[in-house]
Amino acid sequence: MSAAGRTEPLGPPSGFAKRLLVTGGAGFIASHMIVSLVEDYPNYMIINLDKLDYCASLKNLETISNKQNYKFIQGDICNSHFVKLLFETEKIDIVLHFAAQTHVDLSFVRAFEFTYVNVYGTHVLVSAAHEARVEKFIYVSTDEVYGGSLDKEFDESSPKQPTNPYASSKAAAECFVQSYWERYKFPAVITRSSNVYGPHQYPEKVIPKFISLLQHNRKCCIHGSGLQTRNFLYATDVVEAFLIVLKKGKPGEIYNIGTNFEMSVLQLAKELIQLIIGSLQGIELRNSQTEEMPEHGLTMH
Repeated sequence: MSAAGRTEPLGPPSGFAKRLLVTGGAGFIASHMIVSLVEDYPNYMIINLDKLDYCASLKNLETISNKQNYKFIQGDICNSHFVKLLFETEKIDIVLHFAAQTHVDLSFVRAFEFTYVNVYGTHVLVSAAHEARVEKFIYVSTDEVYGGSLDKEFDESSPKQPTNPYASSKAAAECFVQSYWERYKFPAVITRSSNVYGPHQYPEKVIPKFISLLQHNRKCCIHGSGLQTRNFLYATDVVEAFLIVLKKGKPGEIYNIGTNFEMSVLQLAKELIQLIIGSLQGIELRNSQTEEMPEHGLTMH
């Protein structure tokens, strides 16, 4: 796909109080954010920049696609010339940077691509935003940067201990964002959210993946013991949190976004089995490397 390809040409701004750029806006979480912004902020022009990668879909935005305060631009954040031109032409005031490669397992296979998009792409965007003197830049990171400990609680001051290429690339991108704050007082805010689920989520993620597998009478595969806990957050709830950060987030600060509710991956799978299959009877945990897979339920890697 052409990096500079666009479904709508760039044009001069007109009559809006703010012009807000959302990167990766055809993706899962960002599409929910755009719908909320377009509907609740009619005096803001919401510009959606998305490359339209495999997990993106403009169908997520059909309800607002014809709104006067919404514009879609197809393009790649790694194309520095294109990004610089976009900031110059569109007169961007605020940036919400969601665009990223995000699949943990895939990051081991395509680590260089994750580094290129998540680190280099973020650097390109931050550089252009700094030159354009935006008033706020929100970088959407992940709680994966803290690592995968089973028994630790984390806060925003906890050290970064990423355990996979995806988390490493997000942590590295955070460093670029923070360096611009430290050196130039670039008005950057970082968020680290937990596992988000909800409508439009691509089926490679754990909850829709498990649901799809069970609906097709297939097993749920779990890495390791399954005892690692995760904090799950519904899509519209995380949008509310991003809106608060947009209004009140202070430059230079980091904000964790999550809930007090945690569940192990194993318990999540059991809950879904109960809901979809109706019973846990006959469900066994087996080692996929040494035993035959069960017809339904769980298998441990």
